[in-house]
Amino acid sequence: MFDVGFSELIVIALVALIVIGPERLPRVARTLGALLGRAQRYVNDVKADIQREVDMDELKSVQSTFQDAAKSVEQSVNQAGEELQSAGEAMNQSVAGIAESREAPQEDPPAPAAADAAIVSDQLDLGLEPAPADATAAAPKT
Repeated sequence: MFDVGFSELIVIALVALIVIGPERLPRVARTLGALLGRAQRYVNDVKADIQREVDMDELKSVQSTFQDAAKSVEQSVNQAGEELQSAGEAMNQSVAGIAESREAPQEDPPAPAAADAAIVSDQLDLGLEPAPADATAAAPKT
């Protein structure tokens, strides 16, 4: 801001000593120091207020971003809930249909197919036993 070197400060101090005088110089220096301190505090307060406003604007933008994200999540959760509810209703309807079909009187079980009957009759004629489920148990040992 101000580019004041040490030599310029000495010149200012000598002019102040000559103009103000040695008796009033300490009191003027104290007053000047107090005024500069107040000005510095005022400038720091203004800077802090500006920084708070900037931070507040950033927080508001972040808050709006989070609110938008929360709304989208809420919408997706609601949509998933509706899908689950409709799937549950469909499942309840299918279970109710199965329960109704079980309550209805059942007919006699169907007779074995003709091909199955022919295989059984061939085995009976030849005197064969039905093949075991485990093929290794039926294999002859040599």
